[in-house]
Amino acid sequence: MKERFINNRKLIISSKLINGLTFSRILLGLPIIIALNNGENDIFVLLMLIGALTDFLDGYLARKYNLQSVFGARLDPLADKIILIGPMIWLAHENLIPLWAIWLLISRELIITSWRSYKTSGGPASIQGKYKTSLQFLSTIFLLWPHNWGSESLISIIYKIGYLSFWICFFLTFSSALTYSINKKDIHQN
Repeated sequence: MKERFINNRKLIISSKLINGLTFSRILLGLPIIIALNNGENDIFVLLMLIGALTDFLDGYLARKYNLQSVFGARLDPLADKIILIGPMIWLAHENLIPLWAIWLLISRELIITSWRSYKTSGGPASIQGKYKTSLQFLSTIFLLWPHNWGSESLISIIYKIGYLSFWICFFLTFSSALTYSINKKDIHQN
C-alpha cells in the first residue's frame, strides 16, 4: 500500500513538472530585465523571489522523489544564469558592484557551466555552488531592494547585507570553481 502511494505521488511530481519549474526561470529572465529597466524594483524583487523559489523546488523535488535527470542537471544551471546574469550586469550599471567583479563572476559561470554540460551525468552542482547561487539571488534582491519598502535605516541594513552577501558569493564562486577544476583534472587523469 505504501509503495502504491509513493508511485502515485511520483506521477503527480513528475520530471516534467520539475523541468517545468526550471524552465519557468528561463521565462522570467526577460520580465526581470524589463522591470529593472523601467525602475520597477518591487516587481523585480517579486520575480526574483519566484525564481529563487522555483530553483529550490525543482532541486528539492527531484532529489526527494529520485527524479534527477541529465536534462534537468543541464537545464538548471542554464536557467540560473539566464535569471541572474542580467541583474548582476545591472548592479555594475548602477555602480553598486565593480564591473570587474561582475565580469569575473560571469566568466566563471560560463566556464563551469560548459564543463558541467560535457559530463554524461549533467554535472550536478556542488554544495558550494548551491550556496553560491542562493547568495547570488539574495545579494541581487537586497542590493536592488525598492526604496519604498521600509524605513531609511532598514533599507540601509538591507543594502549592507546585500553587499556583504555579494562578496561572500564572490569568494564561493571561485572556491567552487577550484573544486570543479580539481574534479575535472581528476577525471582527465583517470
